[in-house]
Amino acid sequence: MAKKVVATLKTDTGKGYAKVIRMEKSPKTGAYAFKEDIVAADKVKEYFAKK
Repeated sequence: MAKKVVATLKTDTGKGYAKVIRMEKSPKTGAYAFKEDIVAADKVKEYFAKK
């Protein structure tokens, strides 16, 4: 599935987007989980700024 997303991001219509991965710590268990999203390229800093 990841190959399909990466291939889509490289097309002309997908150049304005970026795949971002954030590591989040669960408050309940203390374990870390990775959250993947696709956001607009100009919104990447805002994505990581919010919690």
